Amino acid sequence: MLPELLGEIMERVEASEDRWPQRQNVVTCACVCKKWREAMREIVRASSPGSGKITFPSCLKQPGPSDFPNHCIIKRCKKNSTFYLFLSLTPSFTDKGKFLLAARRYRHGAHIEYIISLDADDLSQSSNAYVGKLSSDFLGTNFTIYDTQPPHSGAKPSSSRTSRRFASKRISPQVPAGNFEVGKVSYKFNLLKSRGPRRMVCSVKCPLPEERADKHLDDSKAKIAEGAAPGLAILKNKAPRWHEHLQCWCLNFHGRVTVASVKNFQLAATVDPSQPAGKGDEEKVLLQFGKVGDDTFTMDYRSPLSPYLAFAICLTSFGTKLACE
Repeated sequence: MLPELLGEIMERVEASEDRWPQRQNVVTCACVCKKWREAMREIVRASSPGSGKITFPSCLKQPGPSDFPNHCIIKRCKKNSTFYLFLSLTPSFTDKGKFLLAARRYRHGAHIEYIISLDADDLSQSSNAYVGKLSSDFLGTNFTIYDTQPPHSGAKPSSSRTSRRFASKRISPQVPAGNFEVGKVSYKFNLLKSRGPRRMVCSVKCPLPEERADKHLDDSKAKIAEGAAPGLAILKNKAPRWHEHLQCWCLNFHGRVTVASVKNFQLAATVDPSQPAGKGDEEKVLLQFGKVGDDTFTMDYRSPLSPYLAFAICLTSFGTKLACE
């Protein structure tokens, strides 16, 4: 079989898959001969940042497309405090699409944790499918995002008591696993109880595409705003405007949000390491999240955010925040 024909077959398989393609099938194809191995390598590279494709689990930790947002759906199950992330394959809000990640909320004393997994049915921190977690303070206003893989070479895992090593088949078995801090999300207090939506600030470590390929940053390509750490993106929610006729706060979600909710938000970057000089475009929405049904929400993200980081940020919006509303 010609490598070109093999590539076309794999691309069609990817387009038809509503779940992850079996890794063993890809490896089997790559083992046939050198030409097939090279073809498989190019197909895997085609799912890199900028392509907008999510073919393999490793893509969940890579930045999304730059020119257009990836559209996703989050389904909530209140009965067991579980959230499911799907990549939208059609414009419909009712079609689940391709399953990507799942998260379950656990209470540890006064703190809340969200365990994030590749397996919708196995949501424990000791699972092979565990990919990271989200932890909150006792007020539910400050969150820390942890990844099982280091955001850059030389990163040290968290020293918290819950941090430990895990045997993993999830992203890259050659990379040491642990709980590495990759982001923080903070909701500002509303001490005066003034009318208005929540205000949030996010600082997340977003590796550039070069780092994913070479495991290090080229300093000449990674010039960012003064005072910011390499690869650090700082995002703030866009302030809505008050609509006198409707008597509510409004943001333009371009038809992707249909239900008014305090959970709805749009984030833009003040610091973006993927842009020249690291300066973000505060008018360009990098992540938007909003309600379209009782337990259905949309999540649209783009570079420099990865699906994993975007999902973790959106999870912070669930739950009551009396100090912020």
